[in-house]
Amino acid sequence: MNDLFTGNADHVGVMGSNSHIFETEDHRVNLYQANVLDFLSKLPSESVDLIVTDPAYSSMNQYLQLGRGRIIGKYSEKGTSGKWFDEFLDTEDNYRLFLTECYRILKPNRHIYIMFDSFSLLTLGPVVREVFKVKNLIVWDKVNIGMGHYFRRRHEFILFASKGKRPLKTRTIPDVWRIKRVSALKYPTQKPVELFEAMLSGSVERDFLVCDPFVGSGSSAIAALRRECKFIGCDIAPAALRVAAARINYFNRTGMDKLQPKSLLVDGEEYKWLNGNGKFG
Repeated sequence: MNDLFTGNADHVGVMGSNSHIFETEDHRVNLYQANVLDFLSKLPSESVDLIVTDPAYSSMNQYLQLGRGRIIGKYSEKGTSGKWFDEFLDTEDNYRLFLTECYRILKPNRHIYIMFDSFSLLTLGPVVREVFKVKNLIVWDKVNIGMGHYFRRRHEFILFASKGKRPLKTRTIPDVWRIKRVSALKYPTQKPVELFEAMLSGSVERDFLVCDPFVGSGSSAIAALRRECKFIGCDIAPAALRVAAARINYFNRTGMDKLQPKSLLVDGEEYKWLNGNGKFG
């Protein structure tokens, strides 16, 4: 057993779907194994203060299958399903259901941040405007160039929207964030904790409940803990939940992040708006 996997992280995946499978001793973090729409439908209306999430869009698997590049692993090792990860079927109708549930559970005058790849942004970005008030399109500059069949990818997008009116805590935050990608991936599609901290920096107060319905490796949960927030999240994949639960346990015990031990902020960049380690007061 990896030394990350301690405490009640061990039983993740034993229980069935739609299960509450992890809770920290202080009750501030809760994880569920569930289909995203089932998970959201069971949350009370107006119970969440902030939503930050990086959906596993199906466009990644539908349109980036060809060529000699790679997403995660080798094309010859995609498995019986022909996919690298369980994905969210991002049809417009399905996405409207997802957004409608997000709107329902979000408290009035609160924010939502949704990550997009270049394919999903073109089709699904406009759908967000049907449900939320879209305020900004943020660019995550990964600094180092990535894969691509034509122009090589170096960025992703984060759509920032609101339910009602709520100003950011500061007006000094730019709309381009230079944060290095995670180079030594411990989990496929792992995102930098600082990326989620940047989302939280202008939108949360101490003890806000942050929700990520596609929790993956748990980077958003670590960001919430650093910001002294509570957290609730889900994932359909037992492997993701094992990683996230163990990562959270380790962070609570040691104050360190086993999956990302070093900051990925670009040296020399001005990040006063991240307020140091994110503590309030």
